[in-house]
Amino acid sequence: MVEIETRLFVAGRYREATSGASVPVTSPVTGEHLGDVPVPSATDVDDAVRAARRAFDDYRHWSVYERAELCHRVAALVEEHADELARLTTLEQGKPLEAEARGDVADTAELFAVSAEDAKRLYGSVIPSAERDKRMITYRQPVGVWAAITPWNFPLMIMAEFLAPALATGNAIVCKPPAHTPFTCLALGSLLTEAGVPEGLVSILPAAGDVGEALVTHPGIDAIGFVGSSATAERVVRAAGLKRTIIEASGNGPVIVLADADLAAAAEAAAYGAYWNAGQVCCATERVIVDASVRGDFLDALDDAGSAAVLGDPFDPATTLGPLNNEPTAAKMDRHVADAVARGATVRRGGGRASGFPTPLYYEFTVLEGVTEDMLVAREESFGPVVPVLAADGEDEILRIANADPLGLQAAVFTSSLSSAFRLAESLRVGSVVVNDSTDYFESAQPFGGAAGTRTGWGRVGGLAQLADMTDLRCTIFSV
Repeated sequence: MVEIETRLFVAGRYREATSGASVPVTSPVTGEHLGDVPVPSATDVDDAVRAARRAFDDYRHWSVYERAELCHRVAALVEEHADELARLTTLEQGKPLEAEARGDVADTAELFAVSAEDAKRLYGSVIPSAERDKRMITYRQPVGVWAAITPWNFPLMIMAEFLAPALATGNAIVCKPPAHTPFTCLALGSLLTEAGVPEGLVSILPAAGDVGEALVTHPGIDAIGFVGSSATAERVVRAAGLKRTIIEASGNGPVIVLADADLAAAAEAAAYGAYWNAGQVCCATERVIVDASVRGDFLDALDDAGSAAVLGDPFDPATTLGPLNNEPTAAKMDRHVADAVARGATVRRGGGRASGFPTPLYYEFTVLEGVTEDMLVAREESFGPVVPVLAADGEDEILRIANADPLGLQAAVFTSSLSSAFRLAESLRVGSVVVNDSTDYFESAQPFGGAAGTRTGWGRVGGLAQLADMTDLRCTIFSV
């Protein structure tokens, strides 16, 4: 039985924080106090890193098949406890249980299973030498001790996006999920122990940013994985110096709707991308750029598609839109909508916080029309259930508006033209382009990340690409 754990998971065991301090965690769903999460001290961080180093020295020599078997055991235990983990996710994060939280847990299990099998296929090569008596052989080796700093929007799954490939490739890892959503991540600790993860190989220290900074600058940390805002990512990179980093930061990638698109499908995908996880997704529907010739028809289709956004109690199976997770995110939505209206946009649907719920974090599904490039809702990542609709004349103008924003993570293009799809896919400054589906589309094997020249980071989360990023390419040259 998975229970709410209010202690740190340090070096493979639960313990109180040596700081003696803690912070309260409140459910965005009910407003109830869920428990107090301990605040890690510098001693806790140091203990976790030192234990990880000791465990790594042995674990690095495990065969890939032994590591894969371990990851499969973790996956099986996550599946076994899926109901408890999903309910805990809903309670502390706010996402609908049936529509989303169960899927997050299933994706977490899949990440461990996929990483297990991908690690077996992380091949090396034999490179021809210029010398007759030399043979050059390349192969992958683990980097060492990773620190993973992950966000509250997908607490368990995004932590697993680093934890699973770290275990599969022979690394040790110290995870720092946020204090907003600590309990689902801490619950995983007992499952790791039950699966046989070596003591010390993994620690889980939920905390605020100062603990993340302590990990990034700790001399025992070899590499850092980060998912979060671009502003925080910049601080992480500056502090990390020459350490290996995988950075996945904010996204403002557009949904592009060309004149020849299936408007009903485009509207449905745009709406879904705004209400799924209450828009708290780095590749959510942040901007919709629609060809001006079909703007009216698209907005009409969006009116129909918006009916799928059912705001309510996330434990109710009928709910598809739960509360926002925290007040700063809700306040940002307030600010973006107010700014858009002040600059001339029209609220076509929603537009504010809903009344009659246990907390003020329930936000209406919102559609804004008449949005222009100068508005905050078009220039910044809103991270809420809003669909801002901009109109543009033709592909060239659409592409200009799309690429004017530096947060190029993932975009969607709706068109019936194969040539237009290829042109935009190759011209957009984003890491991934989804053709005729939501910007929220994601698979565990997908190499997800930002584009060069943008403020969305580097490296990839997902699949073989991430396993390669979390290992070193070693070359050995033999004389024969």
